[in-house]
Amino acid sequence: MRILLLIGVVGALLARLAVGAPALALGYAPKYPPNFTHFDYVNPAAPKGGRLVLPAQGSFDTLNPFTLKGDKEAGVGTLVVETLMTQGEEEPFTVYGLLADDIRLADDGLSVSFHLNPRARFSNGDKVTAEDVKFSFDMLTRDPTASPSYRFYWADVARAVVLDPANVRFDFKRRNAELHLIIAQLPVFSRKWLPPGTKLGDRVLQPPIGSGPYLLEQYDEGKFSRFRRNPAYWAANEPVRRGMYNFDTILYRYYKDETARLEAFKAGEFDLSVENVAKQWARGYLGSKFEDGRIVKKTLPHGSSAGMQGFVFNLRRPLFRDKRVREALALAFDFEWTNRQLFYGQYQRSDSYFTNSELAAKGLPGPDELALLNPLRSKLDPEVFGPAVEPPQVTGRYGVRTNLRRARELFYQAGWRYEGGRLVNKQGRPFEFEFLSYSRTYERIVASWQKHLAKLGITLTVRVVDPAIYQRRLNDFDYDTTVVVYGASQSPGNEQLGYHGSEAARTPGSSNWAGLADPAVDALLQNFLHFKTRRDLIAASRALDRVLRAGRYVVPNWHIPYHRAAWWNRFGQHSRLPRYYDATSWAIETWWAKPQEAR
Repeated sequence: MRILLLIGVVGALLARLAVGAPALALGYAPKYPPNFTHFDYVNPAAPKGGRLVLPAQGSFDTLNPFTLKGDKEAGVGTLVVETLMTQGEEEPFTVYGLLADDIRLADDGLSVSFHLNPRARFSNGDKVTAEDVKFSFDMLTRDPTASPSYRFYWADVARAVVLDPANVRFDFKRRNAELHLIIAQLPVFSRKWLPPGTKLGDRVLQPPIGSGPYLLEQYDEGKFSRFRRNPAYWAANEPVRRGMYNFDTILYRYYKDETARLEAFKAGEFDLSVENVAKQWARGYLGSKFEDGRIVKKTLPHGSSAGMQGFVFNLRRPLFRDKRVREALALAFDFEWTNRQLFYGQYQRSDSYFTNSELAAKGLPGPDELALLNPLRSKLDPEVFGPAVEPPQVTGRYGVRTNLRRARELFYQAGWRYEGGRLVNKQGRPFEFEFLSYSRTYERIVASWQKHLAKLGITLTVRVVDPAIYQRRLNDFDYDTTVVVYGASQSPGNEQLGYHGSEAARTPGSSNWAGLADPAVDALLQNFLHFKTRRDLIAASRALDRVLRAGRYVVPNWHIPYHRAAWWNRFGQHSRLPRYYDATSWAIETWWAKPQEAR
């Protein structure tokens, strides 16, 4: 029986959820019926064979995707390990059966049970059992060497209970609107990977024993990793995998420099380049190979939320704790000039933590938002109740000078003074801070910001470090400001606590890069755990968005509503693009080698 989550009919909803289903959606009916044969955006008859070569950034020193420490290899987490259920890429949040072929939410909403697909096998031939599921959950959420992101994501799951070899139940600490769906995203690995007494952190260069479509065949730390398709892959003919993972070999090559990566692509060292640098896209993807069709260059539209990319201020540093200071620093960034001169006009300014989606706050708060905000009015900035805060713009005859005058006023109000060419506080200490990056790309972007800040008497230093050092400093919150991305799904939920919750602010390795610890924000975050309808989720997102934007915790960056991709013209693709997708994953999952190009 297929479960439909009917918006607004709570009683009927709970009655239906007591029955098992092969698919479940959050606030709407799943697109595909129980007897579907394949996703519409794949070719079920795609030929198998050939290889796909992809680039990877930086280096790696671990094959374990689950630990906090180490630079992760790019493919193990997605090619070797599978989850209980998998998401469709044409819907905001729908899970379809994979390792589990049935999901049951209890009538009281306080537990969810999964029945495992009897065909599910690990790569060593062992059957996937409920004990493996429980073991994976326990290790990811209780092992101190695991990444803390798992602990935050499933914070409301009290325990995993083995009912029998094919059935496992997860008990919840409290009702949570999406918890039954996000626990379906649990990656499952074999108990044999970690013998008794072994911690996740002890497994550095021993990849997990997983059930995925590929096996790690060979690697050279920091240089390459090669995967071969498992000929005995258990799910090859499952509806959620039919026509997918068609390459015999997937190879990752590692590049530390963006320029070297682009030149390597044009020389044929790898097959697909998804470009994040506007200048490279405008000026680097040119030449006879593009003109004669050997290399295809395309912009690929998508409907995904862009979230928020921005220069985040680390509130753990006293320098950034005054909102007026953060606002003043943001006023000195001239996006319009940067977009025109450096980005060739390709970008749009990000204006929300849910940019490019219906979840973004607009104008004055509506009744649904006020219902969430009014109880916290005494704890919130009055600006939250006005029009949603927009990023500063540079317009008019005087350009950025108008913004710099306003910035100077804010610094004065915050106790800073301009003396001897420097901005100093009451103790005479100058305003100096550092921008941390792992890529030299940001040196030229930040240079304009540096120049404008210097006019205010502020010294901004740009420090570019090795990706491994950068990740360590990010995990330890050892930075003044850096560029981060608050990713946003179409159905935000528990991850918001990891981004903005007080507990995450105190936990090294979390995604609360700003160090935000605000009781009012913590209260709003609870709305992501207990909503009943899609309308409730939209209201919760917009209310939180207003508060975060009013806090000026980041200097908003930019986004594009499409992927910039180029590839060597030797692959087949389905004519239909999914709506919500990552370009690299789209290639890995759905492309195939043209028969004459199989290598």
